[in-house]
Amino acid sequence: MRVQSLSEGGIAEVPPRYIQPPEDRPPIHDDVTVIDNRDEDNIPMIDVFGFDSEQRDAVRKVIGDACAKWGAFHITNHGVPLELLDQIRGGYGSKMLRPEAEAETSTVLDWRDYFDHHTLPLSRRDPSRWPHFPSNYRQVVARYSDELKIVAQKLLGLISESLGLPTSCIEDSVGEFYQNITISYYPACPQPHLTLGLQSHSDMGAITLLIQDHVGGLQIFKDSQWITVHPQSHAILVILADQMEIITNGKYRSAQHRAITNSSSPRLSVATFHDPAKTAKISPASELISNSSPAQVP
Repeated sequence: MRVQSLSEGGIAEVPPRYIQPPEDRPPIHDDVTVIDNRDEDNIPMIDVFGFDSEQRDAVRKVIGDACAKWGAFHITNHGVPLELLDQIRGGYGSKMLRPEAEAETSTVLDWRDYFDHHTLPLSRRDPSRWPHFPSNYRQVVARYSDELKIVAQKLLGLISESLGLPTSCIEDSVGEFYQNITISYYPACPQPHLTLGLQSHSDMGAITLLIQDHVGGLQIFKDSQWITVHPQSHAILVILADQMEIITNGKYRSAQHRAITNSSSPRLSVATFHDPAKTAKISPASELISNSSPAQVP
């Protein structure tokens, strides 16, 4: 059964299969749309492509600091048309998402429904498997996929440069992107303090680009605490994944993150995962290995 159906059915208590162990539960909260983080506690906002050549060094430094301290940052002036961000977010989520596959009864489920789109390489892209409503939905997803690929490639170049590596270093290591777009819908939950929309994890690929709606709920783990990410309607959230941590030999971290729920408002997010090519063999960049900084992964 879809989580949305449970929520709309007016249940007063969360079914046991969605209840998290006590140590994994979020603190009791009334509504995650009320975010009390101080501004200095929230992830950096970086204008990545709107700068001139004289500012490139400063941008590289800010990106490097964000990658090392957070493993995540928001970007503006990313080049993706804002109306496309609104199109991919708006009007689709609650109607076409599917529940997670049935799991063993011992597995705690996330409080979300989702739909995966296999988008790159093009040999995997089969729009006939995607929803067909609204009428332009498939065209919007295909365009979004292509735009986000360009952003990811530019980001890998800037991240490489921030480490003193050649611009193409990380992209060459990753190879042709294996891209998936996952739209997640988190219905309102009657007992948000017992559940998680998405359990704590780091992404396994290279880099994830995420947008969310105005409802807060995404959290990043930093300095032994969970910090709620302020929703930014026109920005894209960049999340470093596990293979990036390997390539950078641990100088940059993959971000541990999760999604919490709330009792009043459903939430929608769109995550675009850029994983290395299936034939890629990921290892630390040779330039980042030394006697004082041995390879963390052989």
